[in-house]
Amino acid sequence: MDRRGGVDAYPARWRKSAHRARIALRKSGVDYFRGDGSDWIALVGLLLTVPAITCATVLNPVWCAPAALVLPIVAGGLLLRPASLLGLYATAAVALIVEALTLGPYADGPARVTPGTVLVVAACGFFGLVLAQFRARVGVPWRRGGTMLFDLRERIRVQSALPPLPKGWHREMALRPAGGQSFSGDFVVAARTNGGRTLEAVLTDVSGKGMDAGSRALLLSGAFGGLLGSLPPHGFLPAANGYLLRQDWDEGFATSIHLVLDLESGDYEILSAGHPPALQLHAGSGHWEEKSGEGPLLGVYDGAQFDAVKGRLAPGDVLMLFTDGLVEASDRDMAEGIDRLTGEADRYVATGFEGAAWHLIEACAKDVNDDRALLLLSRRA
Repeated sequence: MDRRGGVDAYPARWRKSAHRARIALRKSGVDYFRGDGSDWIALVGLLLTVPAITCATVLNPVWCAPAALVLPIVAGGLLLRPASLLGLYATAAVALIVEALTLGPYADGPARVTPGTVLVVAACGFFGLVLAQFRARVGVPWRRGGTMLFDLRERIRVQSALPPLPKGWHREMALRPAGGQSFSGDFVVAARTNGGRTLEAVLTDVSGKGMDAGSRALLLSGAFGGLLGSLPPHGFLPAANGYLLRQDWDEGFATSIHLVLDLESGDYEILSAGHPPALQLHAGSGHWEEKSGEGPLLGVYDGAQFDAVKGRLAPGDVLMLFTDGLVEASDRDMAEGIDRLTGEADRYVATGFEGAAWHLIEACAKDVNDDRALLLLSRRA
């Protein structure tokens, strides 16, 4: 019985051991592709690829040239850490030597290991090592870097989304980064406060543009989103100014405009921190009016005061908030840019400004190498 029990227990122990090994291998693979585990799986796979390529080259050098060794080297530069990469390079060097000795001198005919082949393989190895050292210094694996950038871009986009407004109101937001990039130094945070009766929206332009300002814009959009609605409207810009000062950035200033709009009466206040003025279209007269509060740039000095300007959106009126990239350029000043913007905006009066925000950026600042943002609010007639 004991013998039969031992015989029966052996396959069970073997199955358990195989199951544990399979689980450990799968966990290692998952951890690796998440960027958390060791790179030994990729290293073993690439090390096995090198002799396979060498054998194919020796057997048929016409179809599998000696330069094919750059394939595992390039893959190693993307997958491996610097220490593991050196081991792969040593294996590839040995493989080149074996191919050269087996195929004979390169002067005897084609498909030999030539000096050019050695230079190509060495150059690929050098660039792969540079990439691996950069990834090791940053601490973000290549397979997670793109995902992280995509996630950061989506967070900025979600934080810039405007809340739904009650019937009778229309809102649009358009953002175009400099140089066609995915990251921008312009962003919007908005929230419904006071039981949903009030809309608070903050349009901010961080110093710099594109990727240079994108990381600071992400940090500030999260901080400003937390402040918005948590403080009285007149306390937002002083708190934002103090936050920027505490960051102690070398290029840490920003401009911002804060709109506080009563969605029932249409009354609003605008507070500005060195930002271009808002523009209001009065439906009765068809005249555009500049609306701008008084206040310095954010992050310049402590104790700054921000004075509000008041107004009212009557039925049919439109309010536009924008950043300087939309109205300023090297060949025109802000006044000319504002005139051009209002002239283009007049074309959308008859259509109720549906889809106007993006088209206004295209018409007024399509080729401007700066971040451009436009927030448009209209009250239905």
